[in-house]
Amino acid sequence: MFGFVSALSITTEKQGYTMKTPEAVSCLPVKPLLDEPELLTTINTGHKYVHSVACLSDEKIWTHHNDKIMKLYNLQGKLLKSIKINSGNIPRDIAVTRSGDQVYTDPRTRTVNIVKNKQIQKIIRLLGWIPYFVCSTSSGDLLVIMDSDDGKQTKVVRYSGSKEKQTIQFDSEGKPLYSSGYIKYISENRNLDICVADNLASAVVVVNQSGKLRFRYTGHLSTTKVSFDPRGITTDSQSQILSADFDNNCIHILDQDGQFLRYIDNCGLQHPYGLCVDIRDNLFVTELDSGKVKKIKYV
Repeated sequence: MFGFVSALSITTEKQGYTMKTPEAVSCLPVKPLLDEPELLTTINTGHKYVHSVACLSDEKIWTHHNDKIMKLYNLQGKLLKSIKINSGNIPRDIAVTRSGDQVYTDPRTRTVNIVKNKQIQKIIRLLGWIPYFVCSTSSGDLLVIMDSDDGKQTKVVRYSGSKEKQTIQFDSEGKPLYSSGYIKYISENRNLDICVADNLASAVVVVNQSGKLRFRYTGHLSTTKVSFDPRGITTDSQSQILSADFDNNCIHILDQDGQFLRYIDNCGLQHPYGLCVDIRDNLFVTELDSGKVKKIKYV
């Protein structure tokens, strides 16, 4: 195939906000999965309990640990920048916006915050709900996973700045889409699906941009694997979904419709936790206990 498809954007009104169709982009060649994923780099942060990772560029990653500081590293493991959380609390999750700003959740203050020009600004403050996990979308919105104060409800809320645009909580039968409990990483796919790694449900839960359930993935039958234990989640340029499997020390790769494609289980992963993918589809994986971040080539 030669040439390109010009961009097409169609907007519709749904749940009080404007939805866009995924924009057509230049025709990219399909990237086949490698027969054997390759470990490219291991970054030793020198800290235990590395939780989230967010790609700033091909060469720089943000991480946060079990402390009150977000840290920017290059691929040689050199610390380039640190940002101390001014509330004195430990952030629960971090993300990077399209403009390169850092976003983090602070459950104790019930806030979502953004770092611009080294200044921390509160953009969302909640009442009755506690924000835990966050991702930045292709449109510039934020998707925030939050639990109710009593811990009995979980929902995903879309924000444009501080304005709430959409709530995703129940399926078409009025049943909760997500289990109660706070370990639920989130990512927006290239086709605008919203992908949540729901740890207590042992599932990846995927809804479309209007919040309608598309599928649940609960693991792949294999004689060498035990129960699926999802933690971090990310997506790539092929609309593939990657989720860390903490107990099985591997990564599950799915297509956009929830079909299992393969494991990444040959790179010596130990308790993989946070995930992100750079613009070249290289995967970064944090190991919770070792303090290492591994860069893996899988396509």
